Amino acid sequence: MIKIRDILIMNYRKLLVASSLAVAMGGMGAPAVAEQVTIGVITTLSGPLGSQGKNIRDGFDLAVAEAGGKLGGFDTKVIVEDDQVRPDTGLQAAHKLIEQDRAQILTGVVFSNVALAVAKPAAQNKVFFISPVAGPSQLAGKGCSPYFFVTSWQNDQPHEAMGTYLQQQRVKSVYLIAPNYAAGKDALRGFKHAYKGNVVAETYVALNQLDYAAEISKIRAAKPDALYAFLPAGMGINFTKQYAQAGLTDKIPMYSAFTVDATTLPAIGEAAVGTYQSNLWNTDFPNEASKHFVEKFEEAYGYVPSNFAAQSYDVARMIGAALKQAGGIANKDAFAAALKQAKFDSVRGSFTFNTNNYPIGNFYLLKVVKQPDGKIVQVTQKKVLADAKDAYYQECAMK
Repeated sequence: MIKIRDILIMNYRKLLVASSLAVAMGGMGAPAVAEQVTIGVITTLSGPLGSQGKNIRDGFDLAVAEAGGKLGGFDTKVIVEDDQVRPDTGLQAAHKLIEQDRAQILTGVVFSNVALAVAKPAAQNKVFFISPVAGPSQLAGKGCSPYFFVTSWQNDQPHEAMGTYLQQQRVKSVYLIAPNYAAGKDALRGFKHAYKGNVVAETYVALNQLDYAAEISKIRAAKPDALYAFLPAGMGINFTKQYAQAGLTDKIPMYSAFTVDATTLPAIGEAAVGTYQSNLWNTDFPNEASKHFVEKFEEAYGYVPSNFAAQSYDVARMIGAALKQAGGIANKDAFAAALKQAKFDSVRGSFTFNTNNYPIGNFYLLKVVKQPDGKIVQVTQKKVLADAKDAYYQECAMK
């Protein structure tokens, strides 16, 4: 198995030696060292939500390693910080990376409460913040910034996709559940934007809650035609298992986004079979960039990549393409313009930014199935939304 972190450390040591030699030879007319790019990855690595951050880190590292430690041909230093799902910790990490480490790019943030904290010092210091996951509504409209890019979605959109599907299926009533934080509110707002049936209840739980006995009792009593859940990482593992143990999976079908995914499915197991999810990518996508990514990721790390890993891999490749096109990052206007053009082969196929630096993208319906060989996997069923734009871009001053 390839040790990606070892490759990156070796490349960085070579960079330090080259820089030291250049300084030592400065008085001898030595040529200047090529521009170095420092990237800070602020992500969630600890606690029950840490599986998503691990995928983010590993996907990004894989792309950097494939580039020989030189995104776009420029020596690339990657510094990883754990935000612990705490906005104050994420903010501290952002200040450290910007002020001490001189990072020119920040990425990696999973949770929107952290993204909102990180976005302010990034914009104030004209540091590019490229989010592989978090896409809060506050930064999609009036709060948009030329230094903030999102390569995943605006938080409403995956949930809007499932709301669209259930509306198409004429499901009469749905029970909604999500964590009580920015992305949770965006999630259920997005679902309700598309779904016009009867929402029998809307329940918000504590972020990181692991016991759902009370909520499951309420769902049983409400007798909806379907359940829609947004409970990421460890929350999704516990909820889905408890929901199946309560005997509700067959009685009240479970639909979700980022509750059952590649980060949680190995731990959930058979309890997830028969459930449905919405997402922008899956491991069974047939395009060459996706097939290459899945193969190399499993070879490098020994586990199946999630969409979070794929999105982070895309971020690194997009940064590389922009650095190459702009000739580095010293000219920030040129680099921003190159990012905006997104000239790279995305794992999801085509990739285009909207005017607010959020993507225009497709969303798909996935289903968890048990294959004849006993493996439990997500299988792409159909495209639900095509070339979807978020609901806030027209409020953004950028055109």
